[in-house]
Amino acid sequence: MSNMDVHPDEILCGAGARHPGIELLVPRNVPLGGPRSMSVRRTLPQKQRSLIGAWCFLDHYGPDPVGDTGGMRVPRHPHTGLQTVSWLFTGEIEHRDSAGFHGIIRPGELNLMTAGRGISHSEYSTPETIMLHGAQLWVALPDSARHVTPAFEHYRPEPLSGDGFSLSVFLGGLGVLNPGGTDQHSASPVSTYTELVGAEILLQPGATLRLAVKQQHEHGVLLDTGTLRIGIDELRAGQLAYLPPGSQEVSLTAGSHPVRALLIGGEPLNEQILMWWNFVGRTHEEIVRYRRQWQAETGAEPAGPDTKRFGDFPADGPAPLPAPVLPTVRLRPRN
Repeated sequence: MSNMDVHPDEILCGAGARHPGIELLVPRNVPLGGPRSMSVRRTLPQKQRSLIGAWCFLDHYGPDPVGDTGGMRVPRHPHTGLQTVSWLFTGEIEHRDSAGFHGIIRPGELNLMTAGRGISHSEYSTPETIMLHGAQLWVALPDSARHVTPAFEHYRPEPLSGDGFSLSVFLGGLGVLNPGGTDQHSASPVSTYTELVGAEILLQPGATLRLAVKQQHEHGVLLDTGTLRIGIDELRAGQLAYLPPGSQEVSLTAGSHPVRALLIGGEPLNEQILMWWNFVGRTHEEIVRYRRQWQAETGAEPAGPDTKRFGDFPADGPAPLPAPVLPTVRLRPRN
């Protein structure tokens, strides 16, 4: 998915200060397109927290009546230095990218696109989709891997189930601590460049799920439906709870309605990354170069001496998204 902001802020992301307890992050609404468009709820990045592990971007959308809004219509656009994670609850999205992958994204299936040194892709809800509902996330690649060859991976996890819960682990591994010592564990075979975890959680009303997590990792819980108690803190639909490192267990208890939530986390990245529009880089000069190359490759601006970065795409498709205008000042941290 693209960041459709017309005037995107530059964001310098780092590990940040440690907090003694849970932070509740409230989303902001962002239109995905023009006036008649689908709206997404963005919970990462925010001024007070830009990273959870290497997770650097989280858009939560729907349930969206495609017949009223037109659904997801995101033409070809570029990415660098990151991985995109697509996870649907309902509906379908057609994905096409310049690495050669073309397929349908369906509920309960992980679709992981590695941009690496540069990729372009498009995303459209399918004609059969009536209601679109899901999340789009980005993972920042560490400096050692941010110029890798673009790639795409697909994985459908087999859910773990128990007393009032279902758990689908799509990245990394998670353990479930059950009464009586009948613990369970699930792990995804999808490779990542930093230690990450990602999972969908379903809880029946009043059910409690105890998860075994790595003590050195930080975590986030995005609540889609219902209410959820994490320790003594209550999370409401649409909010993202940040859990700092230090715990080996996360306990989640549903309220009086069924719960659906996403858990993300991982080892702190401990690197500063500069995000602007759909690019992740390290310096102002890199971002300027990525933008110039994208504009040249799409014909929006004259071609320069740089080599092609974002790959080939079918010529008969919709026009690609032009890059926003860069600020007139040097890209720098947003205080």
